[in-house]
Amino acid sequence: MTNPHIAAVSQALLAARENKTPIDPTPLLNELQNAQDAQAVQEQVLHALAPNQHTPARYWKSGGPSRQNDIANTALLESGIWSSPAVAGDHAFNIRLIEIEIAFKTNRSVTPQEAATMTQEEGHRLIDALTVSIEVVDSRWEQNDKASPLLKLADMQSHGALVLGDWLPYSEREIYRDWSKQRCTVKIGTHAPLEFVGTHSLQDPRWVIPFWVRHATAGNQTLPAGSVVTTGSWCGMPAAQNGDLVIAQFDGIGGASVQL
Repeated sequence: MTNPHIAAVSQALLAARENKTPIDPTPLLNELQNAQDAQAVQEQVLHALAPNQHTPARYWKSGGPSRQNDIANTALLESGIWSSPAVAGDHAFNIRLIEIEIAFKTNRSVTPQEAATMTQEEGHRLIDALTVSIEVVDSRWEQNDKASPLLKLADMQSHGALVLGDWLPYSEREIYRDWSKQRCTVKIGTHAPLEFVGTHSLQDPRWVIPFWVRHATAGNQTLPAGSVVTTGSWCGMPAAQNGDLVIAQFDGIGGASVQL
């Protein structure tokens, strides 16, 4: 039986996407009781928008505010995965907040049994390559600050689009990269570049990998080789405007750009 509370939030998000107009979250603030409800909404929306997309998804976002907090994981629409240099064109955004991130690609498939006991070291050995990514954060909720954390999670963690740079092989040099000293910059439109060093909330972006693969295989499905996860912002969420060119650079790794 369909949960009417989950269905109500799913229908609201799908209507906002179809109409390209954000919706008031206030009437829905008490519909979702926990993260499982929010993830059920994600699944319903994803299936409605892309019924033929591979399951489990091949592209994900993952992250959290600290190692002491839960890691949130969200499957992404493949239609919103763009290669750098990217041009948003007429893609509809309600807001345009920018996160610059590191994304990883897996070198083999992962079964649910493997994922269940995966250690950090085993997660690191899954990495085939890494790249710079830009996430354009968007919201289907009107006045996004009014939406509860569960409604934001239901809205694909406020995901808009993901831009991926060129892939860098995960060599021995990368295995021993000191993320605490990693420098990165983001330039948005005509504003001066913003610089950040060692600012990832989890200290090491690879930290998300075991949590991500456990979530992705929770439906007793194998995560395919070549799956991609982006791992959380290094720059907070500075705002961009329609027409801005956004450029991200990570020293020793590469860059990515998107024309909004």
